Amino acid sequence: MSRFLIHRRTLGAASVAYAAGVFAPLLGAQSAPVGDLGRVTLAVAGQNEMYHLPVLLADQLGFFRAEGLDVVLRDFNAGALALQALQEGAVDVVSGAYEHTIRQQVRGLPLRSMVLHGRAPQVALGISQRALPKYESLRDLAGRRIGVSAPGSSTHTFARWVLAREGLAPEEVTFVAMPSGAAALAALRAGQMHALCHSDPIVAQAEQKLALRVVADARTLKSSQDLFGGNMPASCLYAAQPFVQKRTDQVQALVHAMVHTLKWLQTAEPADIVKALPAAYLAGDRALYLAAFYRMRETFSPNGVMPDDGPAVALRTLTLAYPELAGSKVDLARTFSNDWVRKARQKFNV
Repeated sequence: MSRFLIHRRTLGAASVAYAAGVFAPLLGAQSAPVGDLGRVTLAVAGQNEMYHLPVLLADQLGFFRAEGLDVVLRDFNAGALALQALQEGAVDVVSGAYEHTIRQQVRGLPLRSMVLHGRAPQVALGISQRALPKYESLRDLAGRRIGVSAPGSSTHTFARWVLAREGLAPEEVTFVAMPSGAAALAALRAGQMHALCHSDPIVAQAEQKLALRVVADARTLKSSQDLFGGNMPASCLYAAQPFVQKRTDQVQALVHAMVHTLKWLQTAEPADIVKALPAAYLAGDRALYLAAFYRMRETFSPNGVMPDDGPAVALRTLTLAYPELAGSKVDLARTFSNDWVRKARQKFNV
């Protein structure tokens, strides 16, 4: 079993629900009565991370409300904690990595992705040039400490996969849970970590302010496709199978709102992004945030559709990162559905 250190900030209960900002729907949006379809509790992992930007925009722009949903967002320190909350019945839906639907099917918990909003992992692995000034290759990370958001999260999976490609077993490094950007940056600054695997704007801040050298990058569509040999699906809305079977109206409304948001993102200008998001989401540096957004903008799905090769690419990646999955039988067709997205695309002409 690989070593994993848990940063003290991850201990205790998951972060409490936050009050979602109330913004009026865009002019011309057809609005249903607020909450007409009932309440849905939706978990995100790191609300300030760009990984969840489409979900935050759907909330802030009023697109959930326009579909008659009363969506309550809950923020957790990491994707693994959001998944745990779903397993415990504390939330209804998770904005998280598609890969969880595969791993949980193997463990006997059927999950289904409803709409894909990230068509690349949107994460990067970087080396601290201060802690490893003589770094030459990934094999130099043997015996070193690598910061990730949490055990079992997409950043952890990506780091394991990158190392496995170089022949390094997870037991040969120490993973350190660093869910908050502030904690990760402080640890790098203090020389407590040799590498960091995280998402933007955290990685962008570390590159600019702490001389982090990115050596494996999945923050653009091309770099992700080159790395994985195809389309690697990432952030999506997923829920347990009973939810998608019994609460079909809510599922379709959620997908409508997300596809509406993804269409909005295709033409959004910097001023639109800044206006839609509370200042706290911009990581204290508007210029850096927008630069990071433009670099990874194309990794947001334009329409919410799961690519044809996506599930197989994800399974291949997981099998290398977690060799114990190699012998498992996985029915990929049961891990996602494009049916709800097809209806939403017709509604919004995407």
